[in-house]
Amino acid sequence: MVPHLESSNKSNTRNVTLSEEEVMQWSQSLEKLLASQRGQVAFREFLKSEFSEENIEFWLACEDYKKTKSDHLQDKAEKIYEEFVQIDAAKQINIDYHTRKATAKKAQDPNFTSFDEAQKTVYVLMERDSEYLLDKAKEGSDSTNNHHM
Repeated sequence: MVPHLESSNKSNTRNVTLSEEEVMQWSQSLEKLLASQRGQVAFREFLKSEFSEENIEFWLACEDYKKTKSDHLQDKAEKIYEEFVQIDAAKQINIDYHTRKATAKKAQDPNFTSFDEAQKTVYVLMERDSEYLLDKAKEGSDSTNNHHM
């Protein structure tokens, strides 16, 4: 299950200090990490450092898309497709050929589930990234209870 979240457009700080409690809670699942505003900020900063920030941006865009009124689906679907899915998109996500092709077809006649398959693929990639991030945060713990990202 993928949770529905609001995207934050607030500027992010480069050095996010995390408590031991936050890291432990987020280590339980990507869902818990993404449910936290501070978790989203920390994860976005990590993805920037890994040159894969487009994953969380796409995932958040899909969450927003699911809340769109029916009469605006076509416009949002086109925007998401052009920004993230099409080949040579500015923020092209890393999905396989068949998922990209199926998503392109669904985006032509959009409904609320048009991006679900691609979003699930990206979610799996983010889960792997979050495991690495949380392992890194746990290892980075010196004798204090705070983690820096």
